[in-house]
Amino acid sequence: MRAIALVIIAVQFGLALPAVAESEVYPDRSISDVLPLFNRNHCERIRDPAEQLFCGDPELNAAAEKLNGATQERLNRIADRRLAIEENVLWIGDRNLSCGVFGQESVRFEDIEPVIACLLKETEERIAILRDPNFDCLAANTAAGALICSDPSLALAEMELNGHVLALIARLKENDAKDAFAEYARWTRERDRKCDLAGKDNAPLSELSSSEGCLAGYLSQKTVEMVAAKGDPTRVFGRHLPSPTPNADAVDLCVSQIHAANSCEDFLRVSRVFEIDSEVAEQSALVTAEIEMIVLSPFAVCSPVASSCTGTCWDLTSGKTKPSPASRDSFGVAHRLRIEKTFAFQNTDGRSWLCNSTALPPVDLGVALGRQ
Repeated sequence: MRAIALVIIAVQFGLALPAVAESEVYPDRSISDVLPLFNRNHCERIRDPAEQLFCGDPELNAAAEKLNGATQERLNRIADRRLAIEENVLWIGDRNLSCGVFGQESVRFEDIEPVIACLLKETEERIAILRDPNFDCLAANTAAGALICSDPSLALAEMELNGHVLALIARLKENDAKDAFAEYARWTRERDRKCDLAGKDNAPLSELSSSEGCLAGYLSQKTVEMVAAKGDPTRVFGRHLPSPTPNADAVDLCVSQIHAANSCEDFLRVSRVFEIDSEVAEQSALVTAEIEMIVLSPFAVCSPVASSCTGTCWDLTSGKTKPSPASRDSFGVAHRLRIEKTFAFQNTDGRSWLCNSTALPPVDLGVALGRQ
């Protein structure tokens, strides 16, 4: 959990970015003329113009601390924290654009004070929004989220379930807790497929009403399971049970196990798994599926992370797979990647299917779609 919080803090302050000389960014005057904390906080190490202002201006620096606190408060009340990381990064990008900060382009010296004022206003508004419990519904960008937030009984049921889930995960060590959050996210994807909500994020509520009963049933069933665990998280998390059917749910479980083995959750979030085709025999099966992943932390397009966690190297220019291994490009946060792969399954006892695919490479097809 601490690792996830640090990801957000790192994104907020740009700590991983290389240094740029002060004179290169503001050639006319010294930054310390308007950024009193610049020298003390060693803000010259930060390359991102907006985050350099947060580092050096006292009001922005204090607001950033409050923002991190409000962000952590939100993390403490939701079960899929990686969604919050992604949403936070997207907000930072929108905040910068609205305040006239464009990528790595330096802010003109005469514009520093109005930009600081704008960033401060946006940040204070963000803090107030994050601390509003209704924000969790306002930020929901999935069909299930919209449906839950439109029905008070569903919203209360989800809140109760999340409370039980978070209480159980709090009893786990850090690495086990991270795996448990990923497992809960997989359950949610399975729920959306079962309730016919997958891929309907932009559908009007009137078209989703038929899924209400299924959604209510899922929330109730999972809550019963959490209560039955009697405070023991190992009774619900980390059991790695085989799948009853070789389908998208089985593929999702297989991908989750591959990602867990390679620590991919530090870099990617699986957002959707769709079944494309299947060939099922008595003892074996092949299931072809599309897996969509969203980047949570930058990594090189041709690297061990790219290979083990996405199944291939990538070319950002074309959006296709397999560039030169010498490529120095990296994926930015919120980049979407889609791959197609055929997974092999074995029937173990006539009722359970185990995934025989222990790695993502090779993939059948891949496309990089940029940010959402």
